[in-house]
Amino acid sequence: MSEGILLARVARGTLLPEGERVARLREALPQIDAVLEGETDEVAIQATLACLLWETLTQANWCGFYRRVGYRMLAVGPYQGGMGCLRIPFEKGVCGACARTGLTQRVPDVHAFPGHIACDDATRSELVIPVTARGRLTAVLDLDCPHLDGFSVTEARILEELIGGYFRPGPGL
Repeated sequence: MSEGILLARVARGTLLPEGERVARLREALPQIDAVLEGETDEVAIQATLACLLWETLTQANWCGFYRRVGYRMLAVGPYQGGMGCLRIPFEKGVCGACARTGLTQRVPDVHAFPGHIACDDATRSELVIPVTARGRLTAVLDLDCPHLDGFSVTEARILEELIGGYFRPGPGL
């Protein structure tokens, strides 16, 4: 499937009602699975997920991965959107908090998050999901939104399950 996600067109930056966002995400899941079937290369998976989630989550102004490149350091990986921060230490920002704790960070208002890093001043909310393989953090999935409360708990749970399904221990990981 080289044409990407087949979903109704929605303008980038549109914050649909939560029920519509969840339905759109659920509609995309089997298509994402079809595209990634049999793929084991971590970078190929990250790049493809960044692209397909970008098409699905129209409220996002940034969608991508920060890879663990050192003991307590993340570096930008495959992504869609404007320029991302190149490196993020575990001690800073929402991505750092996710990497440090190993827990999903859903931040409805980034300006209320102590130590938030403003890679894009337009970002108002953020969702960051840890990516682990063999019991070790290898990356985080970072989603930014220019709207307050741009990602719901339900979207976070669906994305956690999606990410968990592609970054389990196995060949190539």
